Amino acid sequence: MVTLIQSTLTYMIPLMIVALAGVFAERSGIINIALDGMMIIGAFVGALFVYILQDKQFGIHLIIANGQGQWVFLIVMLLAAIAGAVFSLLLSFSAIKLKADQTIGGTALNMLAPAISLFLINMIASRPYLAADLPPWLGEGPSPYQSGTTSWFIIQNEHLKGTVLEPFFSKMYISTYITIILFVVLSVVLYKTSFGLRLRACGEHPQAADSVGINVNRMRYVGTLISGALGGFGGFLYVVYSANGAAGGDVQGAGFLALAIMIFGNWKPKGIALGSLLFGLLKCISVLYNQLDINGDGVALLANIGLPSYFYNILPFLAVLIVLAFTGKKSRAPKAEGIPYDKGMR
Repeated sequence: MVTLIQSTLTYMIPLMIVALAGVFAERSGIINIALDGMMIIGAFVGALFVYILQDKQFGIHLIIANGQGQWVFLIVMLLAAIAGAVFSLLLSFSAIKLKADQTIGGTALNMLAPAISLFLINMIASRPYLAADLPPWLGEGPSPYQSGTTSWFIIQNEHLKGTVLEPFFSKMYISTYITIILFVVLSVVLYKTSFGLRLRACGEHPQAADSVGINVNRMRYVGTLISGALGGFGGFLYVVYSANGAAGGDVQGAGFLALAIMIFGNWKPKGIALGSLLFGLLKCISVLYNQLDINGDGVALLANIGLPSYFYNILPFLAVLIVLAFTGKKSRAPKAEGIPYDKGMR
């Protein structure tokens, strides 16, 4: 049960924050289907900096040896968020300045991101993925971080083993708590502050917002920047959680899954949190079905049912199709979403 809870949280967290990323862009009036591309860019930049920082000349080995790997993780998460924000400027520029079709623009970015990532990965590492391999200096002395580079970032808390707090505070990433706090704070900002009210007004009635002095285009730029930053941040978390920090120009469609969660949640934080929990659980089952001891009897129940592994692999995406089929008509997107703002229109 501990494994089930921890793994569900692991897959839930990136989906939740990336779905919220989509909300910020779309509530401002910009369709953001480029979430997958933003995640790929964030994942690549994060993995690249971890790869670079392994060089002993940077002194990171001293930080790691002292058990302070979380500081490195925080810095890399920030860099991944910045990369996602910069990449999102391509979407906002094309949508706001050029008034291009936002769906086509987002699709182009989803194609551009893996192309850029794979090209640079092949140049840097001469292989189709950028893995933060264990550096040679880890063998120079005793270290608790021998199992993998991303284990640098894990909070161990072995003294909690066997207690009720173990699933939530033992062998967890600090990013889990940061993301939850960030999700709550940004949800409050979006719905309980004047900034959030102005942002949402630009996605619902941009002409009315403009008439009271709100700069619609500026707010849309800001909304898309926040969206890109959260997308890049979530992309790096996704590869840390699911691929041991290796970036290969792909996040297994997690951006599209987050987009579906956003629609399922009706562009609202509570619905997004619920949807992320559901799809995080399904993703956990799809990956660990042959290891999960649900009954506590030492038997992996799901593995003995006899269903092929392909069924579990498609389970999260199959659930997306079913959920959207039943809830899609009830979802209400922002009224001005996808419509370029023209100051002359009233």
